[in-house]
Order: sequence, then C-alpha cells, then structure tokens
Amino acid sequence: MILHQIQTSAARDTALSCALRYAGKTDVFLLAGDAVNALLKRQWAMALSPFKVVLVADDVKARGLEDFLSNYEQLDYPALVALTLAHTKVISW
Repeated sequence: MILHQIQTSAARDTALSCALRYAGKTDVFLLAGDAVNALLKRQWAMALSPFKVVLVADDVKARGLEDFLSNYEQLDYPALVALTLAHTKVISW
C-alpha cells in the first residue's frame, strides 16, 4: 500500500497524471497545496474516484474550498503524520 503525495497543480504539472499511471488498487492519494484544486475538475475527480483520497485541511481552507471539497476526508498535520507512518511506502510526486 503506497501513499502518493501530490503537492502541485494538475494544470501546471504532470505529477498527478504520472502517479495515477503507477497507482495500485489499494494505494492512497494525499493532495496538498495546489493539488487540492484538481478535485474541482471533473476529469481529475473521476480519475481519482477508484482510490482513497485525503486532503490537507489547512490547504483546503487556505483556498476557500471547504464547501466544494467537503465530501473528501481532510486531515490536520498530526493525522497527516499518522497516515504517513501507516504506509509502507510514500512517494512525493
């Protein structure tokens, strides 16, 4: 089980599309920074739908997207650390 950490905008970087190509069925996606914006686009929301997706709560709040992304699990920093430790491998794209 791999945790794929994406921090960059899908509109400006290929990190998310690359991670999706290599993701396994049990992998988890952690979206942080500008990557949380990807879920506003149907294309990316659909591509991520087979996976567990979690967001950094502070990044969602900083962008004023709480109402738009309320269906996704949002983590504070202690929970983020726990999530990282729960995975055998973490890849930052």
